[in-house]
Amino acid sequence: MLVCRDLASLRSATARLREGGRRLGLVPTMGALHAGHLELVAAARRESDAVAASIFVNPLQFAANEDLARYPRDEAGDLAKLAAAGCDLVWMPPVEVMYPPGAATVIEVAGPSAGWEGDARPGHFRGVATVCAKLFLQTGAEVAAFGEKDWQQLQVVTRMARDLDIPIRILPVATVREADGLAMSSRNRFLTEDQRRRAPLLHRAMTDAAAAIAGGAPVAATLAAAEAKLHDGGFAPDYLALVEAETLRGLDVRRADGPMRIIAAARLGAVRLLDNIPVG
Repeated sequence: MLVCRDLASLRSATARLREGGRRLGLVPTMGALHAGHLELVAAARRESDAVAASIFVNPLQFAANEDLARYPRDEAGDLAKLAAAGCDLVWMPPVEVMYPPGAATVIEVAGPSAGWEGDARPGHFRGVATVCAKLFLQTGAEVAAFGEKDWQQLQVVTRMARDLDIPIRILPVATVREADGLAMSSRNRFLTEDQRRRAPLLHRAMTDAAAAIAGGAPVAATLAAAEAKLHDGGFAPDYLALVEAETLRGLDVRRADGPMRIIAAARLGAVRLLDNIPVG
């Protein structure tokens, strides 16, 4: 497995991996890898001839009140996991390589970035779109795998690549969950033992609400009941909403003419958990 930390070595390595028309898959990450990330590698492998992963804790997607330094890092452990998963290349640029002094360009995506995480974390999706565009162009990958757990991010990145005519296919990969339903996340390591026992309630409440709405229950009352369950379980919900799957526009009533998701963000102590599930 090759490890590249500068653009010259990356471009040389990706050119070799793509020789003879071979397809390169990309798995963008910020490290602190878990089984969900490794499923992305496996999914990219199924769609490609070679797989590259990036590890870059992107400062552009952290707000001033968010602790960039606290984000978990485990370079040795991450590299060992990627090697065992059959990754061919790891791109680990330092900040000054990704954002050279004087860099003045960022990417703003409207549409699916509005609301929800866009409101909760102003500037977050600007950072996501900018770094993903750079990763796509730096590697020349034909496929990039993203987990459905961060549903709004997936829609933002898909829209950005489409609007900018970047020749890459965004591959959605189903959320990987613990046996009790909790969506795997690098944040989960910060849960206390008691919080970890409570955490699966988020998925259960969403699943019950999705089934009720699919069965014709009123949307507002169903979501309010689910939110009350979360409060009773020790959560502080930021939002719990029914949305159009692609646009992220909120729905007050169930619609049968297009895919829908329930999306949620809720705090459990100091940990903010995100999840989403399809409806119907």
